[in-house]
Amino acid sequence: MKNSVLTVGHSTHPIGDFLALLRTHGVTAVADVRSMPYSRFNPQFNRETLAGTLEDQGIRYVFLGRELGARSPDPACYEEGRIQYSRLARTDLFLHGLDRVIQGACEYRIALMCAEKDPIDCHRTILVARELVNRRTDVIHILSDGQLERHDDTIERLLTRAGIGEPHLFCSRAELIEQAYAVQAERIAYIDNDAAGARNQP
Repeated sequence: MKNSVLTVGHSTHPIGDFLALLRTHGVTAVADVRSMPYSRFNPQFNRETLAGTLEDQGIRYVFLGRELGARSPDPACYEEGRIQYSRLARTDLFLHGLDRVIQGACEYRIALMCAEKDPIDCHRTILVARELVNRRTDVIHILSDGQLERHDDTIERLLTRAGIGEPHLFCSRAELIEQAYAVQAERIAYIDNDAAGARNQP
């Protein structure tokens, strides 16, 4: 039986509600994939505060924002200031992060945590979950109302969101999914405005 990995967005949940989501689905470890693990408006999810809260609940916490975050420190992952997920996914650091998650899932029920409420709007789905699935790891998203959504069903919503219908005369389903990923990546990818501005200067 394959191990599965969950994902969850902390959104604006009160900490009690967030903990309830984790407990409901048997989460024993949270892997934080935020590049910037702090929130001015939701300080209950600041890295150190959250780590302490989870520890009190018997849930392990690990910060993987350096490995699996959406804001790579590698300039080669950017084009005109915009992060390119396809390049980021090939870096040694990202691949090492995936390995850690897959290995950890053998021992823990892991939830990859980022900020966005809807998994479609987050790199945890468009980048990280996509690559986990490519490695034959099952991914299931915890929605804000506590329901579970399998990654295949998330992709169906993604196709609809991107306005990509099926069947298609010339494109396979796999090609349509690739298009949908590309459309959403372009929409949500981090932009380093300083780098983009510098490149656009005469």
